[in-house]
Amino acid sequence: MRGWLRRPIAWWALLALGCGPLLWLVWRTLSDQLGANPAETLIRATGDWTLRSLCVVLAVTPLRTWLGWPELLRFRRMLGLLVFGYASLHLLCYAWFDMGFDLADTVQDITKRPFIWLGFSAFVILLALAATSFNRAVRWLGARRWQMLHRGVYAVAVLAVLHFWWMRAGKQNFAEVLVYAGVLAGLLGWRVWRGLRRWSIR
Repeated sequence: MRGWLRRPIAWWALLALGCGPLLWLVWRTLSDQLGANPAETLIRATGDWTLRSLCVVLAVTPLRTWLGWPELLRFRRMLGLLVFGYASLHLLCYAWFDMGFDLADTVQDITKRPFIWLGFSAFVILLALAATSFNRAVRWLGARRWQMLHRGVYAVAVLAVLHFWWMRAGKQNFAEVLVYAGVLAGLLGWRVWRGLRRWSIR
């Protein structure tokens, strides 16, 4: 298994798997299988896949540590860009289907509705992370500052869950939110535990 992870085909296979949900949504759109409210389906689906991709990205480091497979790190950048890609599609669907690409109305809606403001804040952080995800950015920022900046993904996780929770608050339907919150809390909690353990050893 570890030998396969080192091969270039593993990278492309994982990318194809990550793009699979997008291709499925495109096929459903073209074949008119999005249900009675296609706009809502696309907005919700792209948001769901943003959260799922975020869970996968945050699971890379724990899995690498538990399994002892450093090869997993070579996929982290690509997976992070997939999160940004799905988040961009989520924002695009909202701006297109809900706001009709009206910039003034979109800005007003973002500032007026807290759950949208939280989601947009998470996207701004993701934009900064995506823009500095390349080797040249690491050299320009320096490894220490780059690492501190990319810890912003933890803030993205918190904002994304709050965005989802607040959106579902009107319908009093929190079951799915609690699943994502539990997974992300576990992944972030593992990092806190590991940091405290290192500090206590010192």
